[in-house]
Amino acid sequence: MEWHELEKTTVIKLREQAHDQGIKGVSGKNKAVLIDELAAVLGIDKPHEAMTQTVVHDKGDLKKKIRELKTQRSNLIESKDHKGLKDVRRQIHGLKRQIKKIHLATEVVG
Repeated sequence: MEWHELEKTTVIKLREQAHDQGIKGVSGKNKAVLIDELAAVLGIDKPHEAMTQTVVHDKGDLKKKIRELKTQRSNLIESKDHKGLKDVRRQIHGLKRQIKKIHLATEVVG
């Protein structure tokens, strides 16, 4: 089995394979994490980073970024930079939407 075959495999089949290989906690993991762990167990090398340009975020990373943006937002409010403030608020809004999508996706799976 190669890396590209793992990427084409559905999440359900990846979870079954991971469970057969003895990987624990497979029901709470997303496809990218399952592929990485299965590849490590099966000894499959990951292709060059440019070939697999998928960005995976978890809630913790997104919430940390939101906290940083909120401090930046308060600084912009004090300096009365309205254009920068609008940009930061839109970024915060987008990150909150990503968190909501992650939450809904894990609710459906779990």
